[in-house]
Amino acid sequence: MTIVHLLERNAREYAQDVALVEINPDQPETRKMTWHEYELVEPTHRVRSYRREITWAVFNEKANRLANMLTQHGIGKGKKVAILLMNCIDWLPVYFGILKTGALAVPLNYRYSPDEIDYCVKLAEADVLIFGPEFIGRVEAVADKISEKTTLIYLGAGCPAFADDYNDLISECSGIFPECQLEESDDAAIYFSSGTTGFPKAILHNHESLIHSCRVEQKHHNQTKDDCFLCIPPLYHTGAKMHWFGSLITGSKAVILKGAQSKNIIKTASDEKCTIVWLLVPWAQDILNAIERGEIDLKDYELSQWRLMHIGAQPVPQSLIKHWLEIFPNQQYDTNYGLSESIGPGAVHLGIENVHKVGAIGVPGYGWEVKIVSPEGETVAQGDVGELCLKGPGVMTCYYHDEKATADTLKDGWLYTGDMAMQDEEGFIYLVDRKKDVIITGGENLYPVQIENFLSGFNKIKDVAVIGLPDKRLGEIAAAIIEVKPGVECTEEEVNEFCLKLPRYKRPRKIIFADVPRNPTGKIEKPKLRKMYGADGLVDAQNKS
Repeated sequence: MTIVHLLERNAREYAQDVALVEINPDQPETRKMTWHEYELVEPTHRVRSYRREITWAVFNEKANRLANMLTQHGIGKGKKVAILLMNCIDWLPVYFGILKTGALAVPLNYRYSPDEIDYCVKLAEADVLIFGPEFIGRVEAVADKISEKTTLIYLGAGCPAFADDYNDLISECSGIFPECQLEESDDAAIYFSSGTTGFPKAILHNHESLIHSCRVEQKHHNQTKDDCFLCIPPLYHTGAKMHWFGSLITGSKAVILKGAQSKNIIKTASDEKCTIVWLLVPWAQDILNAIERGEIDLKDYELSQWRLMHIGAQPVPQSLIKHWLEIFPNQQYDTNYGLSESIGPGAVHLGIENVHKVGAIGVPGYGWEVKIVSPEGETVAQGDVGELCLKGPGVMTCYYHDEKATADTLKDGWLYTGDMAMQDEEGFIYLVDRKKDVIITGGENLYPVQIENFLSGFNKIKDVAVIGLPDKRLGEIAAAIIEVKPGVECTEEEVNEFCLKLPRYKRPRKIIFADVPRNPTGKIEKPKLRKMYGADGLVDAQNKS
């Protein structure tokens, strides 16, 4: 069985049940549209509604229409289709339409710059790129570079001249698609991750990985047909999508909320009767702060059905969860650990019954094995620190077209995560540090070398190092240690102005003027910098967000 078969089962058994709801608080509500109006070309003058929903039958039919269109254009097993869309009600039907053909889905980070889009499309050898209106400018900037080998398809109103119109292409396609013979061993998707260099690696997963993530999510959170999952994080990321897979395997409703404003999260959970909500640490902290300031009065909402709040993607402060459970005493809590290389969350999880162990990432997840090893590859003694390794049906097949990186990461079936961990006497695993220098801020990865390379272009800077500093709200923030050229004066304001050319989330939130230490081989001594600047308490970056 594959996840495609789960969708087709849901379309048969739960045809008229709601599968997906999209909530966009920033757009006004108009009259309710039927799925036929939405499925076909939507007139450009119509404002999209605040709330849209589709049933499992419509979900499957939308996927079938795309699958038929792709098949007509020669897309099938072994081909790749990239997705560059903001979260919307189309995202998952597009994903499944690709999988139904036997092709590989290739989700792209919606924060990618034009150069990153170009790089990833070429690395994955994408035959098609489906993109939305938010990305017209970025795709146009690289269209000449990629269009020779990659067909560009635009999903939205007002199709640009350099792309084909999605709605035109599927308007005459059948909503019935002949079943493609898929096996769990078949390639299914390519996701992107990066090391400290910032150059994305293409992570290849098969259908076994995807179906295993469905089972993991359902097992960990006891999900049933009666649950309703509120999805806020981006669907290009393995975390959000693999948590949604719990809705897929149970045939239950899910709500896609655009934006992460505290009041909108609480209102949507209340209005849609959501039972499971996955938050990032900053969002949970923002909700608690809004409640304390009186901006959210919980008496105005119906939240008794909300049974589970869980967090992933970054370390979770114990004080946050203690406070959360004081405010929401009837909720359960869980945290999940995973990597894109292990098909996202769940390889290790705390477990709703283990809230007393908050601070640990937990125990091996359903169907997963864990070991902690020394640099020599030997299992360390309990309580000792070593590298965390994972083994299970969700481990990636390889890094696509990168044999060396694959060999460095996959050894005898074990995935070497690069994270340093220890296990206590009860078997709970704690993360201690990361071998890599990736900074995790608000659940997003920042790659120091990218920021360092950018800052080195400022003519007043002699040398620069970027490290992560602890932050109460975001987990970590990027701090730039800047060594100014001799005899030159440079201010924090000048650096911040220069950084306006960077995407907002990549801009350093703290500037430190100091010498940048390097070892005899020329490498920046980041452990020394972290020791120097990371132990002075938590840096509050909220005023600069």
